[in-house]
Amino acid sequence: MDSSLAWLVGGVALIVAELATGTFYLLVLGVAALVAAGVAFAGGGFLLQVIVAGAVAVGGIFWIRSRKLAASGPPMPSLDVGQPVTLDSWVNRNDGHARVKYRDALWDAIVDGEFGGEAGEVFYIRSVRGSTLHVAKQKPA
Repeated sequence: MDSSLAWLVGGVALIVAELATGTFYLLVLGVAALVAAGVAFAGGGFLLQVIVAGAVAVGGIFWIRSRKLAASGPPMPSLDVGQPVTLDSWVNRNDGHARVKYRDALWDAIVDGEFGGEAGEVFYIRSVRGSTLHVAKQKPA
């Protein structure tokens, strides 16, 4: 089998496989194989074919990654911010660590600012870090 035909078959196979996955990485590899098929058809040696295919593949992958980073944008703010929670118990009152009831479940919380500290006291979520709620007496703006 001629090397240009082998590159062509490989490139088409990778592009068809890309249609099943939707990641764009197989598409880049398929295009790189098609470019290498063109180099082989033009009479380039096998080493040149591999170098061109590798350069196109690496360039394409970097291009895809840069497009993904540019399209990601700023993170979406948590929908929990501003929601009320109820103090259930203290884990360590001096450090402001508490257990609060939110959405019918107990959550770890860090209380910011001043607080009375009675069970049933209402706080408002200021931020969420992992599975810990940062709460305060004042509702965030």
